[in-house]
Amino acid sequence: MMRDDAMIISAKIAGAEGGNLYSIRMQNAAIIRDHAMHLYVQVGSLRFHKSFKEVEYVKLIRKEIDEFRLLFIEWVASFDPNNHYWDEWGLFNPPGAIPPSEDETYNDDDFDINDFLNDDDDDF
Repeated sequence: MMRDDAMIISAKIAGAEGGNLYSIRMQNAAIIRDHAMHLYVQVGSLRFHKSFKEVEYVKLIRKEIDEFRLLFIEWVASFDPNNHYWDEWGLFNPPGAIPPSEDETYNDDDFDINDFLNDDDDDF
């Protein structure tokens, strides 16, 4: 589980850096935080296993996670809140964001598959 958490953290960092949308970056940041916290607790629990002899590694890894947390806080603060899409669930909207009007929202009735399939553009 610890290896999974470490791999997910690095994948989500790459995913957040792959685009610049505030909402996507915040979503990835929340997942990173969750897995980093799991990792912190799981590593700490190793010291209670009788077969685990390398207890000094618990302190070392927890220290590194604490340092990562400080870098994480700076990283999240650098996200551009002006570059976002509206999160309809309300979790990852930047502070002060205004929801889109009904004219700006997507409606399934606005899409006609025939328009898409009958495109007159013959550039293929």
